[in-house]
Amino acid sequence: MKLSFKVAAWNKLANLAEQTAKRTRVMNRLIPRLLLIPAVASLSVISIIPLLITLFYSFVRYNLLSHGDYEFNGLVNFQFFFTDSAFFSALKNTILLLLSVTTITVVLGVALGLLINDAFPGRTIVRLLLISPFLVMPAVNALLWKHMLLNPINGLFAQVSRLLGLTPIDWLSQYPLLSIIVMVSWQWLPFACLIFITALQSLDREQLEAALLDGANYFQQLRYLYLPHLGRSISVVIMIEMIFLLSIFAEIFTTTGGGPGFETTTITFMIYQQALLAYDVGAASAGALFAVLIANISAFFLMRVIGRNLAQ
Repeated sequence: MKLSFKVAAWNKLANLAEQTAKRTRVMNRLIPRLLLIPAVASLSVISIIPLLITLFYSFVRYNLLSHGDYEFNGLVNFQFFFTDSAFFSALKNTILLLLSVTTITVVLGVALGLLINDAFPGRTIVRLLLISPFLVMPAVNALLWKHMLLNPINGLFAQVSRLLGLTPIDWLSQYPLLSIIVMVSWQWLPFACLIFITALQSLDREQLEAALLDGANYFQQLRYLYLPHLGRSISVVIMIEMIFLLSIFAEIFTTTGGGPGFETTTITFMIYQQALLAYDVGAASAGALFAVLIANISAFFLMRVIGRNLAQ
C-alpha cells in the first residue's frame, strides 16, 4: 500500500516536472518573439510599408500636377526611366562614384590606421581630428568644399595656384565628378579609419614580435600579418559604404546640381529629378526600386564575402 502510494506520488511529481519543463520551453520560445514585436513593427513602419507604397506607385500613372485615379500603367514607368537620356550616364557615374570612394577610403584608411597605430605624443588628439570630418553634415561638407576650397576665385586651391604662378582651376566645372568623389571620400575616410584602428588594436603583438625576431621587414609584416588581420574589417567597410553611398545626394545637389550636363547625375539624383522636378512619381518609384535592387545585390555578394572571412 505504501509502495503504491509512493509510486503514485513520484509519478505525479514527474508529470508536474514535465509540465513545468514544457511551459518553460514554451515561454523561452515565446518571450523572445514577444520582445521582437516592437522592433518588427518599427521596421515595418519605417522600411517595409514605404517599400510597398513605392512598389504600388511604380505600376500606376501618378503625377503630382494631375493626381488622376491611379490608373494601372504596367511596366511603362520602368520603360520610361530606363530609356531616359540620363539613365546610362547616371548608372556609369553611380558605379564610378562607388568604386572610387570605396577604393580611396579603404587604401587611405588602412594607411592612416597603420600610421597612428603605435603610441606617440598627442595620438588621442590626432585620432579626434581624423574622426571629426565624419560628424560634419553632408550639405555643410559640400558647402565647405564648394566655397572655401574649390572656388576658382577665393578658394584655397585657387590661392595656392596663384602663389605658384599657375592658373586656378574651376574644379566643379572642369572636373565635376572628381570633385564630388573627393568631397565624399573626405567625409567617409574617418569612418574607414576608425574601423581599421579598432581592428588593429586586437592584433596579436606576439606575432609581430616573432616576425621581427625572424627578420621580417615592414612590407612582409604588412602582407602576411596586417592585411590578413584587416580582411574582415575591409569587407565590412566596403559593404556599409556601398549601401550608403548609393544614396549620395546632398553633395551633388549643393555643388553641381547633376551637371554640367549629366556628368554628376547619379541614380539617386535622377530619382529626385523625376519626382520633384518632373513631378512623375511613377517613374521615380520605378527608379527607386531599381536602386533598391542594386543595393540588395551588392549587399548579398558582400555578405557572402564577409561570411567566408568569418568562417576562416
